[in-house]
Amino acid sequence: MADPYQNNIHHQGGGDRYGTYGEGGGHDGYGYQADYPPQEEDAASDVTEGHDEEDQMYEGEYQGIPHPDEVKAAQRAARAKTRAAGSAVSELEELSEQYQDIMEDCGHGKFQWTLFVVLGLALMADGVECFVVAFVLPSAEKDLCLSNAEKGMLGLMVFLSMMVGAFLWGGLADKVGRRRCLIVALAINCIFAFLSSFAQDYGFFLFFRLLSGIGIGGTVPIVYSYFSEFLQMDKRGEHLSWLCMFWMIGGIYASFTAWGVIPRYGWGFSMGTEFQFHSWRVFVLVAALPAIASLVGLTFMPESPRFLLENAKHDEAWMILKQVHDTNWRAKGQPEKVFTVTHIKAPKTAEDEFIEIQTATGTAAQRWAVRSLTLCKLVLRNVASLLSAELRFATLFMAIIWFCMAFSYYGLSVWFPDMIKHLQYEEYQSKVKVFHKERVEKFHFNFSLENQIHKEGEYIQDKFISIEMKSVKFEDSLFEDCSFEDVKFTDTIFENCTFRFTVFSNTDVWEEKFINCRLENTTFEHNKHGCHLDTVEENDVLIYLVSFLGSLAVLPGNIISALFMEKIGRVKIIGGSMLISAGCTFFLFLSFSQSAIIALQCLFCGVSVAAWNGIEVVTVELYPTSKRATAFGVLNALCKLAAVLGSSIFSSFVGVTKAVPILLSFAALVCGGLVALRLPDTREKILQ
Repeated sequence: MADPYQNNIHHQGGGDRYGTYGEGGGHDGYGYQADYPPQEEDAASDVTEGHDEEDQMYEGEYQGIPHPDEVKAAQRAARAKTRAAGSAVSELEELSEQYQDIMEDCGHGKFQWTLFVVLGLALMADGVECFVVAFVLPSAEKDLCLSNAEKGMLGLMVFLSMMVGAFLWGGLADKVGRRRCLIVALAINCIFAFLSSFAQDYGFFLFFRLLSGIGIGGTVPIVYSYFSEFLQMDKRGEHLSWLCMFWMIGGIYASFTAWGVIPRYGWGFSMGTEFQFHSWRVFVLVAALPAIASLVGLTFMPESPRFLLENAKHDEAWMILKQVHDTNWRAKGQPEKVFTVTHIKAPKTAEDEFIEIQTATGTAAQRWAVRSLTLCKLVLRNVASLLSAELRFATLFMAIIWFCMAFSYYGLSVWFPDMIKHLQYEEYQSKVKVFHKERVEKFHFNFSLENQIHKEGEYIQDKFISIEMKSVKFEDSLFEDCSFEDVKFTDTIFENCTFRFTVFSNTDVWEEKFINCRLENTTFEHNKHGCHLDTVEENDVLIYLVSFLGSLAVLPGNIISALFMEKIGRVKIIGGSMLISAGCTFFLFLSFSQSAIIALQCLFCGVSVAAWNGIEVVTVELYPTSKRATAFGVLNALCKLAAVLGSSIFSSFVGVTKAVPILLSFAALVCGGLVALRLPDTREKILQ
């Protein structure tokens, strides 16, 4: 028996738990008109004018291929026969079969493709969100004066906020509605992403990104649940897999726009010294465009009719199904085809009656509080029901698969670029120049110093004017009667040095750069305070290139999984892809160069995406409508938790050892792959 649902309903007579829309009899739970309404000869559509139906022949008839309508009729007859021969069918099972038949009559066409694009943009926005902070961090850390701890917290907050959002919006979508929750979630994301681009303080920026992440976190659970309820059974696996491609497009869009916008330092403005709007803030605004486009598109889309039927809103569901039917058949050139469903059975719920009784009296605030509290209880009850006897093993298996896949995927996604940076650093360090016991007197340094170590040097009456010292270290050195004017110190430190009668004028040097140093008669004039974004230094293009190639590499895996999702089956695709991905991780022992790491990242992403697609399709199909978005939200929240753990653990071993990240990812993928092979095949399963 289904859990109660939250929606206002009407009492209908009789003891039957079904509400009925329309008049007249019917079979299998809904009625059809015996014939199309009579039409005048002149009323024929322009599309069909000049065609004689008796002269038309199905093109596969010559090869003995049955017409698709004949196949559907045979499938319906088989389902009806199974019901007649088997035991009593539950009410929700009967509704599921009725709904499947109606969706087959509506067909797959213009309506589904329009919804596909709108929901795809929402999924694209989720993909972009995962890259935004990583791309803006190199510029934001200088603009906002971020410490290493603050940078780590900002990166961590992305996944934690999306974890909260997935749990929250997934649960609400099963009680309030898919469309309504998705609109509110995207609106929250857009509003706070916009505000974060103007935040001049780290605290406000972190807070706005937190709320933005909570909003976008609801897209994945809702999008797949929402779209699946407009698909017939034989289209479901393929088209949900095509929908997954938008996450890849989000990664490509984020990489491309970041490379095109962030290095353009002139794309900004300032209002005095207190308000600075640099190019990285422009990128934050551009990154919100997919969410805005999806939000606009959703205003023209209807609620899921399956959700409405489960909540006894028969009239609304019938009108939406008629809209789907008419839109598709008009686009196919058959506007004369009539939606022949006259009534639909749907279970009644008593949940909303209880809420209305509770909230019939009191002030507006009290009524709102009662409704909100009751809604929270219903959501938590729905979450708890995922561990009921019927769903316990499905939830356990899916939790293991989601966790193992996310742990290895996101862990390696962080490990790959960190390893590239580590190799770059090692290569840079190998070229360091060491100067020992040099004595420089009355010299004018008018050239920059980079990647150097000076030990036990003496600098007497020297001038350092309008230069940059980058990655320079002075050890046990003496500076006497020297002058530093307009000098920029980047990753430069002085250790155990002595300064006598030395002047620092208009520099960005501060106390942290002097380690165990003695400062005698040393003065600092017009020092630059705070952090300053460097508008001259070139932005590291490699971070954009790696993300772009990693996102693009999943295209073949997306296409293959979509084409074979129905032929091979979800279970084999998940298990096979995870086990193959586990084998790919051993090639990481051969990653001795930057190009090798990039190639292995592309290989791993290309293989693992097929597993992701299968996981998302199976998650939709294993759970009934009343719990689908809730289950997806809980599992997606677990996915984000695994991402936090994986990225934290894997990054801690960069530069230490490769063995631990490789063995951890291998073990997780093998475990998840073997568990996936135990899942039931859901290809022929009607959505419950």
